Amino acid sequence: MDPLILGLLAAVVLIMLLLSGMPVAFALGFTAIFFLIIDDGIGAFDVVADTLFASLDEFALLSIPMFLLMGSAIAASRAGSDLYEALDRWLYRIPGGLLISNIGACGVFAALTGSSPATCAAIGKMGIPEMRKRGYPASLATGAIAAGGTLGILIPPSITMIVYGIATETSIGRLFMAGVLPGAMLMLLFMSWSWFYAYKNGYHFVERNKHYSLRDKFIVLPKILPFLLLIVLVLWALYGGVATPSEASGVGAFISIILVMIIYRVWQPSVLWEIVRSATRESVMLMMIIGMAGLFSYMMSSLYITQGIAEWIAAMDVNKWQLLIYINIFLLVAGLFLPPVAVILMTSPTLVPIITQAGFDPIWFGVMLTLNMEIGLITPPVGLNLYVINSIVKDVELKTVLWGALPFMLCLVFGIFLLTMFPAIATWLPDYLMGPVN
Repeated sequence: MDPLILGLLAAVVLIMLLLSGMPVAFALGFTAIFFLIIDDGIGAFDVVADTLFASLDEFALLSIPMFLLMGSAIAASRAGSDLYEALDRWLYRIPGGLLISNIGACGVFAALTGSSPATCAAIGKMGIPEMRKRGYPASLATGAIAAGGTLGILIPPSITMIVYGIATETSIGRLFMAGVLPGAMLMLLFMSWSWFYAYKNGYHFVERNKHYSLRDKFIVLPKILPFLLLIVLVLWALYGGVATPSEASGVGAFISIILVMIIYRVWQPSVLWEIVRSATRESVMLMMIIGMAGLFSYMMSSLYITQGIAEWIAAMDVNKWQLLIYINIFLLVAGLFLPPVAVILMTSPTLVPIITQAGFDPIWFGVMLTLNMEIGLITPPVGLNLYVINSIVKDVELKTVLWGALPFMLCLVFGIFLLTMFPAIATWLPDYLMGPVN
């Protein structure tokens, strides 16, 4: 059978399994095993265990549960509320300052946890009720937090960047550095839209008797500064060549737990156990997806589907910019149905060689791919962030959250355009700090 037709059939089977509600890892695994059996019979089972083990036999993968543990410890404390309070005190006089402070809190908390759902949940529980109480529309309040949460997969330390680095054998340190300026750019775009919308509609909402002195503004900083310094420490260890991603993540996780215990008095064994339990549960889920995606990739390669798709794309009579547009459209569609980690693991081994051959930087493409995945987080039918926000504010309909997130979705599309026109937004910082790639 033609590899392209076989690949299309595999995609249809995978989508049907996902739409049935089957977990992503099992859908990937069942699809891979099914087509391997069709090709090689029962003997295909001989390679399943070895392939799964090989997919997970990677020392760098240790950084994933460590960064998740770091994020779980911070999410279990009052770090999010203190961060939100600090930004609100500094920005409360600006038109739409509360909205802007929420987006800023999302960006910083995303850097602390590396998780979009955790960011939405932590900041949304505090920010959305406060914004609605001051008169902000429910759509704007919920949409801003849903969009701000997407920064969790871009601003380092990012789990998706780690997965992309492992899948493509790309420097994780460089990927982390490449996500800093695009992450700041997106925060600025989100804040600019928020300010414009608030200014246009007169959303000041500053209480007449509300005033924060300089002392009030500085008094909340000591609790959050250690966590911000922790991010700087982890990134310095990575790009400075002091530690590998696994070592840096381990130290970061240990320090974050110590900080939570000291600053927020989190000593109870039950709370500490819940922190470890939550991180372990997410780690196992991600590892299952990574292992099954490795098996799926093996199936695609052994049935010559990957090579066939690559040859078909390479044979297209288009220039590299048209090729990039087609790939972006494909990634956007894939992101609507699959979580970011699954899309990265399934597509990057095929797309990166094509992108590199066309003259694009694989580090830059990693950021571009992540931006596409961010759009999928606030777009149905998967739209994980939309459902997290909807579960927090049950009186707000899902379509209201979606309409509120739409302008921020357009900001993400504009961000992709800027990154395409000016690749140095992603590549300048890693090249400056770590030297150009030879």
